[in-house]
Amino acid sequence: MPKLDLGRSKPVTYVYTTDAERCLVFYRDTLGLAVVPDSADPYGCFLELPGGLLRLTKMGDHQPSPHPVLGFEVADIAGTVAGLRGRGVTMDMFEGFGQDADGVATMPDGMKLAFFKDADGNALTLSQPA
Repeated sequence: MPKLDLGRSKPVTYVYTTDAERCLVFYRDTLGLAVVPDSADPYGCFLELPGGLLRLTKMGDHQPSPHPVLGFEVADIAGTVAGLRGRGVTMDMFEGFGQDADGVATMPDGMKLAFFKDADGNALTLSQPA
């Protein structure tokens, strides 16, 4: 039987968009992700994530999911939210979720979460461990 070694493979996540250039500006300029050199093709490009890659792919009929497609674990969620707001990003607010005025919710175990959308409406998250 062939060896299966996915636990040591670099993960790649896919984010779909109807407008690859608009989303590229968001992920590169707003979120600060680096584009992998020479990775662009007519359908999109790759961006660097710590330990992995994000493939930004154009799909003309894409409809964003209401559920997160990508999350970022951060050490300082309040500072990250403030930084994103300074770049024009709006945090999503959900009725009954117990978020503070900045859109940060604290879970019963102490984890903190915040939600926002990319330029195409794909849901993204921030999390800060307890």
